[in-house]
Amino acid sequence: LKTCSFHEDVDRVEVVLKTVGRPLSADVELWQGPDNTPQKISVYLEGGRRRNFRAMMESPGHSNAVAVRNTGGYQFPLIAGVVAVDGCESTYDPTYVEVDVHVEGEDGLSLMMGGNHDQTEMRTVQGGAVYTVPFKRTVESVKVVLMTDGRPLAAKIELLQGPNNAKQIMDVFADDGEQRPFYAVIETPGSGNVVRIVNTSSMEFPLYAFIQPI
Repeated sequence: LKTCSFHEDVDRVEVVLKTVGRPLSADVELWQGPDNTPQKISVYLEGGRRRNFRAMMESPGHSNAVAVRNTGGYQFPLIAGVVAVDGCESTYDPTYVEVDVHVEGEDGLSLMMGGNHDQTEMRTVQGGAVYTVPFKRTVESVKVVLMTDGRPLAAKIELLQGPNNAKQIMDVFADDGEQRPFYAVIETPGSGNVVRIVNTSSMEFPLYAFIQPI
């Protein structure tokens, strides 16, 4: 487990996780004060070199910290970077991240939508519903945005390559999907890529999804 706290003036941070090619399994949590976790992302990558995890976390308020826990075994270390973001610009630097925090196993961009989009430009996904978007071979990465109207956000995002062949899985939770929407970039090398979003909440908790090639 590694934690990174930051000044209360920081409203948004970028989190990048990768490996040297082995599978990656981790939990990324936003902490706000003692015993309060308003946002959590559980991440699985089949290969952490070809497909990095890149996401932004909104951090309004004070007493914020980001915690990264490697939930894989000790033989599966990961490399993590947490950087403050100014506006919509990503400060992701592969060289910086490569030598940043080295998190052992349990023992031890512009990622935004490229502007402010309202809910009319997004796909409504009712509680329990599934939304899938296929992509051509020429698409190398896609951006995914999930939000709500202020209600809790709970969803599973999967990158599939072939029938039920998950290359990347993200389980996302936020106590307020308007104040803390989810932004991520998913790498989509190869052919037959499909992004699948499952709203794991009940019917009374719809979410709004925006998926677009970069």
